[in-house]
Amino acid sequence: MQHSKADFAKEQFSQGYNCAQAVLSSAADDFGLPVELAYRLAAPFGGGMGRMGETCGAVTGAFMALGLKYGNTLPTDKDAKERAYQATVEFACRFHQRQGSILCRELLGVDIGDPQGLQQARQQDLFTARCPLVVYHAAQLLQEMLAEQS
Repeated sequence: MQHSKADFAKEQFSQGYNCAQAVLSSAADDFGLPVELAYRLAAPFGGGMGRMGETCGAVTGAFMALGLKYGNTLPTDKDAKERAYQATVEFACRFHQRQGSILCRELLGVDIGDPQGLQQARQQDLFTARCPLVVYHAAQLLQEMLAEQS
């Protein structure tokens, strides 16, 4: 059975990388991005951006990969900028349809930006019960979109 990039992302998360690192690293080889650089770049985005419970790190990891595919390198390249924004919105909409939200605190049902919420998430094993599936589905959706928009 073929090992998918979504499986890779889920494994990365299970090994201790955060959700953003797991998703971005799953797509790193698609863009020639060294995996170590993907880990460093995505490090602040875990737990809904610095464990603030905001936009899910799996989502922001995918956004970074979409930036690698569509992002502009020249300030005057308005078409590339627009393509990157459109891909970001498309990913967010599709992820929201499948998962119910793009916000970490809504996906987990607790606000990990609050110390009590973080403790509750740990007590309920949300990081091992819920997050690996979110990471898997984000990486899977990312690969679907990259394949569709090639």
